[in-house]
Amino acid sequence: MDQAMEYENSHILLAPDSFKGSLTAREAAEAMAEGVSRACPSAQLALVPIADGGEGTLAAIATSTRARWLSTEVTAASGQLKQGRFLALPDGTAVVECAEAVGLPEALRSGVDVWHRTTLGVGEMIRHALETGHRRIAVALGGSGTNDAGLGMLAALGVRFLDDAGRDVPPVPAEFHRVVRVDVSGLDERLRGVEMLAVCDVDNPLTGENGATAVFGPQKGVSTHDLSHLDAALAHIAALCEAAFGRQAAVLPGAGAAGGLGFALYLLGASRISGIDFVLDAVGFDHALERAALVLTGEGRTDAQTARGKAVAGVARRAQARGVPVFCISGAIGPGAERLYHHGVTALFSIAPGPMALEDAMENARALLAAAAENAVRAWLAGRAGVCRSGV
Repeated sequence: MDQAMEYENSHILLAPDSFKGSLTAREAAEAMAEGVSRACPSAQLALVPIADGGEGTLAAIATSTRARWLSTEVTAASGQLKQGRFLALPDGTAVVECAEAVGLPEALRSGVDVWHRTTLGVGEMIRHALETGHRRIAVALGGSGTNDAGLGMLAALGVRFLDDAGRDVPPVPAEFHRVVRVDVSGLDERLRGVEMLAVCDVDNPLTGENGATAVFGPQKGVSTHDLSHLDAALAHIAALCEAAFGRQAAVLPGAGAAGGLGFALYLLGASRISGIDFVLDAVGFDHALERAALVLTGEGRTDAQTARGKAVAGVARRAQARGVPVFCISGAIGPGAERLYHHGVTALFSIAPGPMALEDAMENARALLAAAAENAVRAWLAGRAGVCRSGV
């Protein structure tokens, strides 16, 4: 087979996650495209930026679909008002990203401690989705700055939390000890018949040593001294909520996602769905994969955690099922990354050409990623040429 003809038939799918702090998923895909085009100008490229259900999910889906942005005023984790956006997909699904309303960076900058942060804004976006007629609502759980078991969200949808005198108690962890009864009689009736999806990849329960507070609390500013107290506050309020809703949710896998927002969604009857699978389906990844001869994916750091259901692993799993090789090009390759070979990743590459400071790598991420993609594809093309010459 003529080598030039082989190159002409090079369909390459570019499906990276974001390189946090450096490149959005779309920017990463564009950088890869730049490098691939240098290696093989005739390559036919499909850019499909992805995310795993955390921060950046909306942006990734919007890039590859005809989704519409909708916005409404919402309450941030700190209690301040802000504009929040969510997506309306062509199939009628509303996609709410909790990080859009109650994201961790904004929460930390606010100076409001985690005991007083709220998921009220997530509930307000769900309410707006109901007002605009959506009957299927997916909530992407990741990147939250809250640890309120989703009570703020429930409050926005009509649930009341009452003290021993029947007075309303603010739905923030600092006040949970005052709650003696949960009133669900005012729950928004429009939720009946609505399909709710909890989009997440973590399997943590709400409380305990593997729960929301113990595992994710420290990164949200919970002190070591406060961990057990906050966990106990969530256990107290969870028991009251489960009694009021008539269903158990605290022990379910994913209940601890987004500071317990998963728990509150389960109380509403939500089903859990893998974040990366939801995104890949939404952006039409399988369709793009049909013609691909190679897939390039990547993220800021690839290590043992990546194999546990994160974006790169999800991409590799689907590509492997179709026999398509996958090159993972990431900002850094950490311990345990080799586990991805069992999930369909063919080869791992770092964008760093040698020892360099993290600040330098992040500042020059686009150029480094383009160069790494070029080198990876040159190696792939050389291999294909060798196959052609051998007559295989």
